[in-house]
Amino acid sequence: MDSETAKHVAIIGAGIVGVSTAIWLQRAGHRVTLIDREGPAAGTSYGNGGVLAAIGVVPIPVPGLWKKAPSMLFDRNQPLFMRWSYLPKFLPFLMKFMGNAGEAKVNQIASAQTALLHDTTDQHIALAKGTGAEKFVEPGDYVFAYKDRAAYDADKFGWDIRRANGHEFHEMEAAEFAEYDPTLAGKFSFGIRCPNHGKITDPGAYVNALAEHVVERGGELVIADVENIEMSGETAKGVKTSTGFIEADEIIIATGIWSGPLAEKLGISVPMEAERGYHIEFVNPSITPENPIMVTTGKFVMTPMVGRLRCAGVVEFGGLSQEKTKAALDLLKQQAIAVLPDMTYDRIDEWLGFRPSTSDSLPLIGATSRCPNVWTGFGHQHVGLTAGPKTGRWLAQLIDGQKPNVDLAAYSPLRFTS
Repeated sequence: MDSETAKHVAIIGAGIVGVSTAIWLQRAGHRVTLIDREGPAAGTSYGNGGVLAAIGVVPIPVPGLWKKAPSMLFDRNQPLFMRWSYLPKFLPFLMKFMGNAGEAKVNQIASAQTALLHDTTDQHIALAKGTGAEKFVEPGDYVFAYKDRAAYDADKFGWDIRRANGHEFHEMEAAEFAEYDPTLAGKFSFGIRCPNHGKITDPGAYVNALAEHVVERGGELVIADVENIEMSGETAKGVKTSTGFIEADEIIIATGIWSGPLAEKLGISVPMEAERGYHIEFVNPSITPENPIMVTTGKFVMTPMVGRLRCAGVVEFGGLSQEKTKAALDLLKQQAIAVLPDMTYDRIDEWLGFRPSTSDSLPLIGATSRCPNVWTGFGHQHVGLTAGPKTGRWLAQLIDGQKPNVDLAAYSPLRFTS
């Protein structure tokens, strides 16, 4: 691409989506500037469960959740928490969120998520190729561990949806499960093995390595607060930051939960909430499972990483407070140690982050209407790491004037705007 057709693209957010978009844009011949208030992988791109969850297409709101949720909120052994002082502010979102729990809507969401997630491991391998970050991408299985077959049967609705969308998985009875992973022998009587998945062995280091590649290729990384997107009529001229103005031909908003206020300024209504998620890490553990394990009784994932075992999960609604909920962390510790009671370790590290969850559980990917040169790539809920490379590829294609081979209507940033 020559200098006359190359564009300068300012990308707000240096998480997995922003960095992925930057790499694909550079490969297409464009110039990029990454803008982040803290630097690469400072949020959920660091603290996620590390699983490339191609099969993670079923949203949280499903038929019957209305009946289960109240009892879960008052049971300290369930992975659902609510900061009650936040409830009045949360209620309008909750009504929209639960309004998408009907069977037809859940099927639509799962179909759209499948288009985005189904080849995630291949997408990460393609993204990382030649960047120095390849070593962090490890293909493998993703395993769902159940107390018994009856517990699996209770999840039949979700597994039927996955099967209908072409996702491959295999049942394992107790003996086969124990042979597959001796670490878990006797802990679970039934399991589901999902091939063609994978993990990132150090999410923070991975995204930082990708960002370093962007800079090595001539991209710029600006550490600053974004104050505004400056307009001239219906065209965005650049980004006003705490360190100065950055002129750009195209702008991408990809800063997770903090994307909402910027989008609102452009007339994009976004029903989105911070779904507070936690992880604990057992540093230098003596025992780790072979592959990432979703412990279905506690709805948390155990992922072996470099020098540690990360246990990530819990759903808590309570806004953007940095204050951790001790009960949520204690539950994760209790449930993880129950699975691996003989494990020794040096220490336990704790983390809290904010998943950007939209009311229909789908991200916003595409152009805004008021500003055709401003694009969105946020709202990925639990699957930001999984979806990051393909989201970045799609955005780069759109900006480069190409048409992705998927209908992106389901992810339209305009779908909430009347």
